[in-house]
Amino acid sequence: MKSLTTSAHIEPDTRCRVDVFGNTDRGGCFVSLRFGGDLVDIALIARPGTSEALRTLARAADEAARVLDQMAAAMQEGAA
Repeated sequence: MKSLTTSAHIEPDTRCRVDVFGNTDRGGCFVSLRFGGDLVDIALIARPGTSEALRTLARAADEAARVLDQMAAAMQEGAA
């Protein structure tokens, strides 16, 4: 990954989309994984050969979602 560090809060209404770009005059084919909302939009550009990195990202996001579900369940149990 090229160097950039940023931070944004994911909200329940965060939108995600994938755009596919075929052979372009400026850089060949690639996909854009874009997610964000009204104020922040983040796009990850992936070229052929980087699919495993996207799968790793998807696994990490799934793990984070499971942890958040566990936290929410623990908070509900504590409120009962």
